[in-house]
Amino acid sequence: MFGICRNPLYVGNVLIYGAVFVMPGDPWVASIGILSFLFMYQCIVHAEEDYLGTRFGEGYRAYCADVPRWIPRFGNFRRATEGMAFNVKRVIGKDYSTMSATLIALLSVEVYETLAAPEPGRYGPYLSLLATLIAFTGLMAAFVSFLRKRGSFRERKAV
Repeated sequence: MFGICRNPLYVGNVLIYGAVFVMPGDPWVASIGILSFLFMYQCIVHAEEDYLGTRFGEGYRAYCADVPRWIPRFGNFRRATEGMAFNVKRVIGKDYSTMSATLIALLSVEVYETLAAPEPGRYGPYLSLLATLIAFTGLMAAFVSFLRKRGSFRERKAV
């Protein structure tokens, strides 16, 4: 993916949380949230690029000239993914924290919107379900983290 865009993980996070910020339907929440995330990631990227430029020199500068920082160049997709195979175990082991944080954020927005609705007390069972889902997501993330620390997600090296 780093042949399509230099920061694919950050782009994905901005898109995910941009959607979370848009969900409540409040232009201020969306604007401030998205701009804050963009500013934060821009600062991180500049610091990383300074470090990588110093560490890897001309090779890194050539990479930067060839691969865009933020806007993915999908024309490179086929070449960037050639020979790759999808691996569910790898996805869970590597991305469980992002997936669980996103789900908890989405559920939390739903809790907020439900509590802001007229007569939120009538939504007791629904709020209980949301709270249960948030707790379950947190527990599953902790469980995957535990398994990961035990080595359950290590990939076997070819012999």
